[in-house]
Amino acid sequence: MKGTKALVKMLEDKNVETMFGYPGGSVIPLYDALYDSSIRHVLVRHEQCAAHMADGFARASGRPGICLATSGPGVTNLVTGVATAYADSVPMIVLSGQVKTNMLGLGAFQEVDAYSLLMPITKHNFRVLDVKRLPHAIKEAWEVCSTGRPGPVHVDLPVDQMDSDMDESLLNETYGIKPDPEDLSGIGTAAQWIREARRPVVLVGGGAVGAPKEVRELVRLLRAPVDTTLTGLGVVPSSYELNMGPLGMHGRLSAKSVMNEADLVISIGSRFSDRTYSPRSRMQDPRGRVIHIDADPTEFGKHGHPEHVDLLGDVKKIVPMLTAALGGYLPDESWREKAAGFRRRCACDTDLGCVPIVPQKIMHELNRIIKDDTIVTTDVGQNQMWAMHHLNFEHPRRLLSSGTFGTMGYGLPAAIGAKAAKPDSDVFAVTGDGGFQMVMQEMATSMAEDLPVTVVLLNNGTLGMVRQWQKLFWNGRYSNTTLRGDPDFVKLAEAFGAKGILVEKPGEIADALREGRDCGRTCLVEIRIDADEDVLPMLPADPNAPVPKGRCAY
Repeated sequence: MKGTKALVKMLEDKNVETMFGYPGGSVIPLYDALYDSSIRHVLVRHEQCAAHMADGFARASGRPGICLATSGPGVTNLVTGVATAYADSVPMIVLSGQVKTNMLGLGAFQEVDAYSLLMPITKHNFRVLDVKRLPHAIKEAWEVCSTGRPGPVHVDLPVDQMDSDMDESLLNETYGIKPDPEDLSGIGTAAQWIREARRPVVLVGGGAVGAPKEVRELVRLLRAPVDTTLTGLGVVPSSYELNMGPLGMHGRLSAKSVMNEADLVISIGSRFSDRTYSPRSRMQDPRGRVIHIDADPTEFGKHGHPEHVDLLGDVKKIVPMLTAALGGYLPDESWREKAAGFRRRCACDTDLGCVPIVPQKIMHELNRIIKDDTIVTTDVGQNQMWAMHHLNFEHPRRLLSSGTFGTMGYGLPAAIGAKAAKPDSDVFAVTGDGGFQMVMQEMATSMAEDLPVTVVLLNNGTLGMVRQWQKLFWNGRYSNTTLRGDPDFVKLAEAFGAKGILVEKPGEIADALREGRDCGRTCLVEIRIDADEDVLPMLPADPNAPVPKGRCAY
């Protein structure tokens, strides 16, 4: 059979139902094979958004997302979306067309060395220089992207090889990868440290999203306070009485307070990134210990604490082993009470009726209509941090956001990908007028593919997060952060065939969100917000600088 048909069959055999892409010269043969396939192809309007949609699909479902682009500018447009997925450990198969093998290196039309280009932002790379190697590339790519620490895998497909014949029996060959490294030798020490600790804190990161049951069992036994990262939200329910919320530069003071006083951090799938574990939002006890559970050994040691135990392997396997090793454990009730006090003191009233509208009120109304299976995606910047602060999630894979890479324009296409993965779930995209304008053409994709999402557009006419830094640390010198020439977003939505709603009063928010959710098509709810409202508190990079505080004690 043709290489193109073989590729499609292998994807079908993996139960791939949806892929995201954009055709071009070097992938026309592959698109011809897709014409007769059961796989749904979602035609995007820009290749970057194909990667973001595959990312949103993967985060929402836990299954690898698939994106496809042609050679040259097609694959270079994928780069930002692939890097976003790589930074947040999202499983993805990235397929790119390539010029004929006999033209490689000759500067042919739409040639680029995609293999080298994507190598730093993928777990692994294949270039199929012989169609007979295609089954090996696809089958191993599937395993590599999904096992250990997940991430995108790139397969470069020269057009002449994909249009060549191969022996169909090759599809029956088996290919395997080396098992991921594992080191559980520190389980006993970790259990002993937990017994000795008086002020333990559990730090839950994105590496724990596949093991919520196991993490919750450990937390139930320890009865300890829990801090989270942005990508770890929902692993432990927001309703857990000692869930302190997100930690870090833009995190909650309650999370910072318990971390500062802790004598042991039990980190589950967290990288100790600079935005989470900084000099101000870390253990202050010089004798403090760290138990670090992670699938990637390169993440160990970033916390800077001399006493630590590293447990390498699958969180889903390691956490139950640690729980079992703690039989008879009795928590320190005085620490529980102190942590509960931090949470109470850092409570925040978000039902604010002031004019201009403040974003806390929008999150308050969103919380009232979010259901257990509702998915919320965010863009990057102030809108992202308000959602992180104030939205409540009882399950993982409900808040999808670009964490490590901080990619503006992520929110809308990720929402469309999430809707493709979970068509029965309500999907909201929380975004700002800056990020939305980077990808607003994907409203057409949402409408054309009948993937309705509700876009909650927080419009303050600025690049809000950068403006906030300019306000607080650059003497209010607002250089190039005012978005002059914004379109009429309601008319823009209507031009795409979507519904548009403008909200200018706080009392209109709830009805607008419900109308947008229930209208049966994609809806943009534009909410005019106060440009002077900052995401506070925040921890400045300078450890000696004062912490700005606002109306909310979070």
